[in-house]
Amino acid sequence: MSTWATIREAVRGTEADLTAVGIRRAVVLLAIPSVLEMAMESLFAVVDIFVVAKLGSDAVATVGLTESLMGIVYTIAMGIAAGATALVARRVGEKSLDRAAVAAGQAILLAVAGAVLVGVVGVTMSRQLLGAMGASDAVIAVGARYPEIILGGSGTVFVLFVVNAILRSAGDAAAAMRTLWLANGLNIVLAPILVFGLGPVPRMGVEGAAVATTLSRGVGILYQVLLLRRGRKLALHLADFRPHLAALREVLRLAVTASLQILVETASWIGLVRIVSTFGSIALAGYTVAMRIAVFALLPAWGNANATATLVGQNLGAGKPARAEEAVRTVAKYNVAYLGGVGLLFAAIAPQLLALFADEPAVQTEGIACLRIVALGLGVFAIGMVSIQALNGAGDTITPLLVNLVAFWACKLPLAFVLSRFLGTRGVYTAVTGAYALQSLVAWTLFRRGKWKTKKV
Repeated sequence: MSTWATIREAVRGTEADLTAVGIRRAVVLLAIPSVLEMAMESLFAVVDIFVVAKLGSDAVATVGLTESLMGIVYTIAMGIAAGATALVARRVGEKSLDRAAVAAGQAILLAVAGAVLVGVVGVTMSRQLLGAMGASDAVIAVGARYPEIILGGSGTVFVLFVVNAILRSAGDAAAAMRTLWLANGLNIVLAPILVFGLGPVPRMGVEGAAVATTLSRGVGILYQVLLLRRGRKLALHLADFRPHLAALREVLRLAVTASLQILVETASWIGLVRIVSTFGSIALAGYTVAMRIAVFALLPAWGNANATATLVGQNLGAGKPARAEEAVRTVAKYNVAYLGGVGLLFAAIAPQLLALFADEPAVQTEGIACLRIVALGLGVFAIGMVSIQALNGAGDTITPLLVNLVAFWACKLPLAFVLSRFLGTRGVYTAVTGAYALQSLVAWTLFRRGKWKTKKV
């Protein structure tokens, strides 16, 4: 089959057995829709910043601080998604679709439970949470409703993340991709209308961006329901959502360690924002814009990494560990080539990129410095994210947890604090690049040792 035919099949959706077709074809069939899916996820962040930037640095700071708080939501949702990926992919590789469906149903139950808990906290404590993150009175006055709506509607994040992980793990990455295309297309239309007002729609300011994002994700979930009922690769039924204690325990075990793994990284970002906030709203706004641009590049690379987790899980389930290892090496090469090139491009055109998202010269100057320092390390980040996801896909969520503890708590935060005393915010950004280089070195070394090949789930 030609490369172009494989690409078309990947975007359209495939019926191929990913444990039997050629490695490169299997990688392309999973990676292309996964990359496009995560590119769409990154648009949520970029669209919000692009629109809200027109409201001033306080509004941008509100979005940045809320995004840091949402890190907790992403942590739990991604942890459950990681547990679902390891179990569903392994069962699909074993050709045990009934057990895969039960594991998927239990993961969705956990997602709903997490959403209820976070939603209650977000609605009742939005002002206090912004204040705890170092927001000034002006920022709280402008944007208190933004975190209230985003956190209160976090159920849309939980379900969207987990169901898309289930679809990818079953081999239907194209369906997960279409979900985020739909949600983001709607958000691109709604965000400017609700923020600035149009015709009978009143101007809602920064609050409108939160409403647009939450509504758009909700529509994506409705589409996911249709996909699960249709079940091209994996069909779920009501019985799969009844508590199955053994399956629920297994999903919960993997989800807890995966969530802790991600929490270590996410909490380090919250600490980093807290350090940057001591330099004022201008510094925080510049950092926020620059990191949103960097995330726009990183999320497609995470799509590649997500494909790795599915390929490892399915091939281990099919009893093909050598094939799983070859798939990881193939994805790692693609990821390094992509992120290395994007990093060099971003460093070269940082002023032009910042000018698109920030009107204030001081914010642009700060953002350019941040983007250039972080962008030059993107090629190294690529190796770490692939090897971490390979371990997760094998069901080994403890090793990545330990790697992240070393890279982000023993390295990134202490280094950021110390360097910020001498280099200001530039020291913080340098610590980010150093920490991810360490993560990549350690994670890839552990992957090459191969203990993950014998992991049972």
